[in-house]
Formats: sequence, C-alpha cells, structure tokens
Amino acid sequence: MRVGARARRSDAQWRSDARVGWRAGNDCAGNDGKAGSLMLVAFSVAPSGGDNPDASVHDAVAAAVRIVRESGLPNHTDSMFTTIEGEWNEVFDVIRRATEAVGAFGPRVSLVLKADIRPGHTGELTGKLERLETALGE
Repeated sequence: MRVGARARRSDAQWRSDARVGWRAGNDCAGNDGKAGSLMLVAFSVAPSGGDNPDASVHDAVAAAVRIVRESGLPNHTDSMFTTIEGEWNEVFDVIRRATEAVGAFGPRVSLVLKADIRPGHTGELTGKLERLETALGE
C-alpha cells in the first residue's frame, strides 16, 4: 500500500470489529459490561420548508425540547444544541421522538448530532464543565 493510502475494509471486517468491540471490551453502544455506561449526545433539530413566513423555528424546537425534558434524562439546552445524557438506546429513542415531533412543522427535518461515548463514566453533563472551570481557575 502506498504512503497515505487508506486500506479498504470489507463488510466482513467491519462486522468482525463490531463483534469484538471498537476498543478492547467496548462496543460503540458503550456496552463494556458495567452497569450505567452512559453517553452524551448534543443534537440540533429543525424543520425546513414550513409555512412560517418569518422562518422562525421556535415552536418546532419547543416541541422537541418538551420531549427531551419529559424523558427524565439529564439534559441541557442552549441557543444551538440540546445535550442529553443516558444509555445508547434511551438517548436515541428520545432523539428519534424529538425529530418526529419536529417533522410535524415542515416537510423536511435537519438533524445534527455529536456524541461523546465514554463507557464507565457518568455525570459528564456537568462533570466536564466542572473540570473545565477548575482548569480555568488555576
């Protein structure tokens, strides 16, 4: 293989990697055998092509945030993203339902996701910020 070229992986290689885990003992769903393996997912969801003349999406976003808050999972909403903490299946179920709710506001939906998958760590929704503030105080 030439320098800088990336090897192409076969479907069988990807399936094999998924069975043994992306890192020793872990799969991408955070299943490392420890109870409470959590992840953070920041997401932004908005309709497009709706009938609102001023192009405002606040009602659609409110419908999505309502679903997140009613889920009972730790979450935080700012002007750009909503971040939710939980196990893989429960987090993505909430995101799916929030996306479906936004779909009622237009014929098309835009969804942006960013995930921090760190098996064995909990409380990272606030923990990461606490460590940052500590570092800034030094």
